[in-house]
Amino acid sequence: MQYKKINNLLGWLCFVIASVTYILTLEPSVSFWDCGEFISCAYRLQVAHQPGYPVFAMLGKAFSLLSFGNNAKVPYFTNMMSALASGATIMFLFWTITALAKKLVINKAGEAIDEARTYLIMGAGLVGALAFTYTDTFWFSAVETIVFAISSLCTAIVFWAILKWDAHADEPGADRWIVFIAYVIGLSIGIHLLNLLTIPAIAIVYYFRRGKNVNVGSAIGTLLIGALILVLVQYGIRGYTIEIAAYFDLFFVNTLGLGFWSGAFVFFLLIAAILVAGIWYSIKHRKPLLNLVFLCITFVYLGYSSFAYIPIRAAANPDLNNTHPDNAFTLYGYLNRVQYGENPLLFGQYFDAKVIDQTDGSTLYRKGKTNYEVAGKKPVYVYDHTTILPRMYSNEGQDPQFYREWLQMSESQVPTFADNMKWMFSWQIYQMYVRYFLWNFVGRYSDADGQQSMTAIDGNWTTGIFDGGKHLPKNITDRKPGTINGTTYTPLFALPFIIGLLGAVYHFQRKKRDALVVLLLFFFTGIAIVLYVNQPSIQPRERDYSYVGSFYAFAIWIGLGVIALAELIRMKVSPKGAAIAATAICLFVGPALLAKEEWKSHDRSTKMTPHDMAYDYLISCPPNAILFTYGDNDTYSLWYDQEVEGIRGDVRIVNLSLFTGDWYIRQMQGPMNQSAPLPITMPFDKYKDGVRDVIYFDDKKVTGSTEVKDIFDFVTSDDKRTQVQYQSGDYGNYLPTKNFKITINPDDVLKNHVITPDQKDRLATTMEWKYTSNYITKENLAMLDILSHNNWVRPICFTTTIGQENLIGLQPYLYKEGFVYHLIPFKPDTTNKGDQLGKINSLVMYNNMMTKFKYGNFKTAKYLDHESTTMFYPVMITTFLDLTQGLIRDGHPDLALKTLQKYDQVMPDINNSLEIADRKIIMAQTAYGLNDVVLANKFVNSVDDYITDQLDYNYALMQSNSSDLSLRDVQYGVSFINGLASVTNENHQTALNKKIQQQLKDYETKFASVLQRQQPQQ
Repeated sequence: MQYKKINNLLGWLCFVIASVTYILTLEPSVSFWDCGEFISCAYRLQVAHQPGYPVFAMLGKAFSLLSFGNNAKVPYFTNMMSALASGATIMFLFWTITALAKKLVINKAGEAIDEARTYLIMGAGLVGALAFTYTDTFWFSAVETIVFAISSLCTAIVFWAILKWDAHADEPGADRWIVFIAYVIGLSIGIHLLNLLTIPAIAIVYYFRRGKNVNVGSAIGTLLIGALILVLVQYGIRGYTIEIAAYFDLFFVNTLGLGFWSGAFVFFLLIAAILVAGIWYSIKHRKPLLNLVFLCITFVYLGYSSFAYIPIRAAANPDLNNTHPDNAFTLYGYLNRVQYGENPLLFGQYFDAKVIDQTDGSTLYRKGKTNYEVAGKKPVYVYDHTTILPRMYSNEGQDPQFYREWLQMSESQVPTFADNMKWMFSWQIYQMYVRYFLWNFVGRYSDADGQQSMTAIDGNWTTGIFDGGKHLPKNITDRKPGTINGTTYTPLFALPFIIGLLGAVYHFQRKKRDALVVLLLFFFTGIAIVLYVNQPSIQPRERDYSYVGSFYAFAIWIGLGVIALAELIRMKVSPKGAAIAATAICLFVGPALLAKEEWKSHDRSTKMTPHDMAYDYLISCPPNAILFTYGDNDTYSLWYDQEVEGIRGDVRIVNLSLFTGDWYIRQMQGPMNQSAPLPITMPFDKYKDGVRDVIYFDDKKVTGSTEVKDIFDFVTSDDKRTQVQYQSGDYGNYLPTKNFKITINPDDVLKNHVITPDQKDRLATTMEWKYTSNYITKENLAMLDILSHNNWVRPICFTTTIGQENLIGLQPYLYKEGFVYHLIPFKPDTTNKGDQLGKINSLVMYNNMMTKFKYGNFKTAKYLDHESTTMFYPVMITTFLDLTQGLIRDGHPDLALKTLQKYDQVMPDINNSLEIADRKIIMAQTAYGLNDVVLANKFVNSVDDYITDQLDYNYALMQSNSSDLSLRDVQYGVSFINGLASVTNENHQTALNKKIQQQLKDYETKFASVLQRQQPQQ
């Protein structure tokens, strides 16, 4: 069979193997994080978060049609889009490896390829492509609706295409491959920007093939030109095109009096005219290089034109319409992620720097009724403590504290440039890139968030070779079929890494130029991203998906490792035998090992947690409720449930992190699905961008509490007598008091079914609370508007996962009814001085949880991801516990017992933290009190197994003098065993108590030197 035919067939075989793998392990519904938003925006062609993903949305829409009207199947088919795109990525990786392998084993162009070398080349392609198929990071994105799968496909196509050009560069018309690359790059901007990072490697391939005098100096110059092209595409074509168009629009609209987009349209026509003229000139005057340049720019723009989708769909006012980019200035801010702020790159402040001056930067514009209005000036700050390459720059939240903890700096220590570099190398590069790289090719302990420690086992890498002597805890290593704990322990024994390292060394020895190209791809899709993104501190989630292009590049070397190994084996056997043996060995220690170890932690085929958790949030709400959310995972899945499956369209979801935008408040003033407009009475002019962005507290010593409506009217008044004048001469509103109240009309509360008639005696005459912030921002202002004018017509709810700072002090009047807090004007419980958020509306909550909730296959799923086990499992156990204890307080012990038994029926026995163990001890106490001894003993044994396992691990650390010994875990662990001993003794569980007492005595002896007789308070 001809080489070309074999190459094509095996490439398609790789596609089939990878695609089948991903489809078998596909998540059947929505996933956590951005997936819910992406599916919703694809299904209804809506506008997702910045910087927009129009090509991805349109492709997703096409795949969603395969559901044929069964909306619950929409995510399955959009997830399949990622699976097939990932399978195609593997196919192009195979062809990329075989192209490079062919150059390694063929000495002269046109030389015949014998059978032995065919085996060797194909073996290299199979090993490298299939190894990457089963890598942790790539597999994760391959089974959910996320942009990184299709982005990886674009990267694979572009890199394969430049090698295709390289192979045919001397043939007429070969430069069409370059033009094709430009078009794919333009299209990929509408998916994700990662594909742009292939440009420097492409430039070097072009230079090595067409350069007349190849040397180090000109190669460096070419690399700089490649980086410049990257910058021009990223900032020039993608960014400044829209910015210049916006200023054209400003002139045409404000000066010439024409309509919005008129100036931008003229500018786009001007660009088109320049490109056409350039192409015509280059053809007429026979300038092929100039012609290629103009064609490439044209096709980048052609691909980039997909972003016309954004303003077109924004103008249609879909339900999800992030920033409402229906004009050129808003579109520019949208594409450049202005909402997220800027990270300093080459020069900037340290985290402890003080602002010593502030000047006005560029003018900010907003869309008015007939023209553009000035929204303000962009502030430019001058700091007293700056540096080049600022890495530790953020003073937000806990970032300064984390910098000091990571570098072991005292509170008074001033950071230096050396600290800055130490942070960059130890955290940004090692912890947030190298650790991820090692996950994929060396091995991994668990999927726990490991951002905060370089040595702890949680979230760290491991070869697995020396783990046998570490006495690892069972929640890491327990790999029995059907268990949840420990399924992400993935020892790879560093074998894929060793093969890749062997391939890289061999590649540099035999084909330095090709190896340099792969190295550039590896660097620019890895370390270069780290340097550019300049992550400030701890991230909301692990960021390994950002660097998948770098892992892709390393997989090329894994494939070439087959050739290197065959060279060693060939000393003993024939070339054909060496090729077959090397391929077999590398298939076993590469793809086969990866597939075996990684499958268990990527099989999401039975997981429904995100879908059902979102369902439970919505089903917890009374009819026509207003539900305030905050984070991604308590918003995006809810959007999916509503927008795609039509679940509880009467509930209005309000994301408070978006409620800071005037566009979002305005959107909430309109209808959505089956939800009426929110009771927000402010006209747009009172809260538009630049107006009442922040209202500061100025204590006027107002006696007593003030009606919220009066406060709202005061802070939104345009009367200068209600405002304060600043040094600049401008006027602004202020908050005169933090003591708020709402007078209760019992008839309104009863008429709108906020409470039942038998709860009327619990009703307060007024709701009084203290506002908890020193300023009012737009989302707080809109909330005050709703509180002032709702009159109990619509139930007001908050997700139970929301931060307390977002509750503006309403905690005394918030009652759990499932996964939400419902605002109910009951008289505050003055006996409860502790957690105000443990209160429940017991019978309503019981009905929701026992008859309406879904539990996401929590107990039966083959695999539960990090968010399910560490984010939502604690929420579930706390919710069940609160309901149980609330029912007991309200005189329903029979229902409380049914609640505990329901928990045991639907929830798995997960132990992954001391906090979970603490809750289970309380559950055990409660079960004993309700006379279910069997269930109580089950809880006790579960906690005991977990705690003793953790203590045994820490004792092993103590014996080896390891700095990873956790004093907290030891102290709390011994304390919890003491608690278990007390609980079992009080409830006459003699045999169980005897075992636990013996354990307590044993651990108190073992840890006597660290306990210091000081036990923590439970």
